[in-house]
Amino acid sequence: MKAMMSHEAGGPDALKLTEVATPEPGKGEVRIAVKAAGVNFPDTLIIRDLYQFKPPRPFSPGGEVAGVIEAVGDGVDGLASGDRVLAAGVNGGYATHFIANAASVHKIPDAMPFDEAAAFLLTYGTSHYALKDRANLQPGESLFIIGAAGGVGAAAIELGKAFGAKVVAGVSSEDKAAFCKELGADEALVYPRELDRDSQKALSGEIKKLCGGEGANVVYDAVGGDYAEPALRALAWEGRFLVVGFPAGIPQIPLNLTLLKSCQIVGVFWGAFTMRNPAKNAEYISELFRFYEEGKVRPRITAHFPLQDAAKALALIEERKATGKIVLTVE
Repeated sequence: MKAMMSHEAGGPDALKLTEVATPEPGKGEVRIAVKAAGVNFPDTLIIRDLYQFKPPRPFSPGGEVAGVIEAVGDGVDGLASGDRVLAAGVNGGYATHFIANAASVHKIPDAMPFDEAAAFLLTYGTSHYALKDRANLQPGESLFIIGAAGGVGAAAIELGKAFGAKVVAGVSSEDKAAFCKELGADEALVYPRELDRDSQKALSGEIKKLCGGEGANVVYDAVGGDYAEPALRALAWEGRFLVVGFPAGIPQIPLNLTLLKSCQIVGVFWGAFTMRNPAKNAEYISELFRFYEEGKVRPRITAHFPLQDAAKALALIEERKATGKIVLTVE
């Protein structure tokens, strides 16, 4: 098989197309002939040894794939060769073949193309878990999303609307604002790329104004850095602040704000949740497939790259130039 491999810690250009032996599935595993692989921000971290998990090298990045099962290991029930599936993992997805634990493999609807399937699980799984489980988002509440034009942010827009919330999308450009409005955001706020104290205060005021009333009931923060504190200050009473990611840096938060607003700062680690509570995760994924078939959610893929151009795809993610989802296609 062929794979884009990380032989040493480094950026996207350090990946090399490598030919390796095609692995056989072990007990409880399946081998998938990959048709498409999702490209996500954690992929930029894992190749630099900055992610929570550090696979032994050489390894291929990529945590979500879609394709066709071509081999099944012992002890696997409910899956067979020829099944169209998507699957999740920590790494290994930038390849022509992927070994997946059967518990992380899900049959996809007949009408779902492989590229959309490869762009589905991580972003929608993360945002669904964040909004439903961690924030308990309710109909009529307001949701402010930092980084709303990215993969998880775009999914959060659609899911926020599916749950009946008012959605305000926070983005860094007018083009991204237009993209978010097309996804269904009720309002879009363009924030500056750099913030000083005055602009942070102004940003808090704009968030409160657009969310109505006392402010946002839920903040979904997929960016971090200097954007986190003004968004936290814009929370309503008993609001929930979701920590999803921090490509702009890990923020320093004055914890007295949680007392003043009686609010919560809540971590979102969907990958660990899927391993700790597979039964509830399966229930949530079933709901996501139902939302897809009802037309409430659909991955917006804005760029396709062949497998060998994975570095170009990762660079778009790393430089925060991507909107929606980027997918690698495998021939």
